[in-house]
Amino acid sequence: MTWFQALILSIVEGLTEFLPVSSTGHMILMEGILGMKSNDFIQAFIINIQFGAILSVVVLYWKRFFQTFSFYYKLFVAFLPAAIIGLSLIHYIDELLQSVYVVAVMLILGGVVLVFVDKWFKNPAKNQEVTYKKALVIGFYQVLSMIPGTSRSAATIIGGMTQKLTKKTAAEFSFFLAVPTMFAASGYKLLENYKAINVDNIGLLLFGNVVAFVVAMFAIKSFIRFLTNHGFKLFGYYRIIVGLTILILYYFGVNLSIS
Repeated sequence: MTWFQALILSIVEGLTEFLPVSSTGHMILMEGILGMKSNDFIQAFIINIQFGAILSVVVLYWKRFFQTFSFYYKLFVAFLPAAIIGLSLIHYIDELLQSVYVVAVMLILGGVVLVFVDKWFKNPAKNQEVTYKKALVIGFYQVLSMIPGTSRSAATIIGGMTQKLTKKTAAEFSFFLAVPTMFAASGYKLLENYKAINVDNIGLLLFGNVVAFVVAMFAIKSFIRFLTNHGFKLFGYYRIIVGLTILILYYFGVNLSIS
């Protein structure tokens, strides 16, 4: 991996991790465009730079992480469905993750949903408290994101909107829930690939985390603003275009891999 490739992948990770567009789908696309062949270090790199993205949430919302213990209890309740089901189906999920076709199709289907979702949830409740029941429902929606290409962000924000949360409140809770979820998932995967990290490439990892952190902070701030003013429709059309692009490249034999 070159420094330029590390820069591009880190920017893409930072931009897409918290947007409802599927970071997995974009990593597939970028690896193909950059002509990269997946190996143990590339897998470790893509997993590791997610920690930089996670840190951006903690830094941006640090005051929210020093609230009452109920804040953490609710995150734990929301985290449980993905933790239990994820561990039970980990091998099946890994098999799905190897299918470029599945990722592309889910990008397209999810895009169609986002085109119409603003019309489905027009009347949020006046009380925007995330109760334990709402947190659990959002947690089950997060389980859907285990299908590669679905987007964890999209699934959890829509889950929040089904509970009559505003797009802003649902998006912020989605960001908070990303911290334990991504930390656990990334940590688990990193343990499987830690041998690929050594003194020669540790600089690339640090660089990637810094870039992902900075870009993710920008993406989160911009996304909240854009989502509040314009909704999901543009993201829906974008997902459909990306999904179709992946299918076309795959059909014409472009080397696309999933790390």
